[in-house]
Amino acid sequence: MFDWEEYRRWIAQAEHTLRSIEADIRNGSFDWACFKAQQAAELALKALLRGAGREAFGHDLRKLHEEFKEICGYDFEGEVLHLSKFYIPARYPDTFPGGSPYEFFSLRDAETALDMARRVLEGVKRCASRIEEIAGEEER
Repeated sequence: MFDWEEYRRWIAQAEHTLRSIEADIRNGSFDWACFKAQQAAELALKALLRGAGREAFGHDLRKLHEEFKEICGYDFEGEVLHLSKFYIPARYPDTFPGGSPYEFFSLRDAETALDMARRVLEGVKRCASRIEEIAGEEER
């Protein structure tokens, strides 16, 4: 049985995080936009996994994605691998020699990350809709 309440809590946070990326881009906070894109994808994947009753802990998007694929079959490996690279470097000053993270991220980086996070979120929502559709068919 799918836990829709848990799914909705997590997907709502993923959507909120995704919306906040647009504000970061407008403000020139491209480093935070990239980090938040990773977070939005993580939250979306965890929404589906937790709704399906799976434990979903940690920040390893590859692991979360593999579990997601077992349930949904959708493949976001390219997006997941790209977004995973933003988890630490976008936040810590000792990541890059001779500068702070905000100096190393561009508008293009942020817009690409946002687009990838959107694709993951939409795929998760498509899968959840399919699960809901199948559950409705089984009830009939």
